[in-house]
Amino acid sequence: PSGAGKTTLCNLVARFYDPTQGRILLDGRDIRDIELEDYRRLLGIVEQDVFLFDGTIAENIGYGARNASLENIQRAARIANAEGFILPWPNTYHTVIGERGVKLSGGQRQRLAIARAVLADPKILILDEATSNLDTQSEQLIQAGLAQLMRNRTCFVIAHRLSTIRNADRILVLEEGRLLQVGAHADLLAAEGRYREM
Repeated sequence: PSGAGKTTLCNLVARFYDPTQGRILLDGRDIRDIELEDYRRLLGIVEQDVFLFDGTIAENIGYGARNASLENIQRAARIANAEGFILPWPNTYHTVIGERGVKLSGGQRQRLAIARAVLADPKILILDEATSNLDTQSEQLIQAGLAQLMRNRTCFVIAHRLSTIRNADRILVLEEGRLLQVGAHADLLAAEGRYREM
């Protein structure tokens, strides 16, 4: 449910702040022992509210990878299922999208955010309600891009929709800041508890 602590947990993983109690370990190492700049290079984050600036599509995708070639930006856009709306624009990747991506729909902005994360090639990916504001058709397009993006990396996926997390290796059910259940989708469905109720 909303307010359960999902985003707080991921903010701790991203080191937006450090825990006041306990530790967060990455491969057995306290993340506070890793230089913050080095640690952040390992991360990719796709949130429901995408930050876009008044520049071109290519500049927005390449935001986290300043030296990326146009070829790599295009590859990332294809993986994120974004080329379908990029290529019809007269200036394609050189189209200026306006302040906060005003010329784009919510689904298009999300696909640019996914392309940005693909290009960054993070070791740890955080998806914070990345599809919550989208219609079903946009979500289906984005799910394909997300599946490609999540392959072979550690992912934290915050979601209300079961379709977003159904294939996760481990699902954590949180409520009021407490961890209620942990398991795979089939195991949690078979057990009594909050997940099956939802």
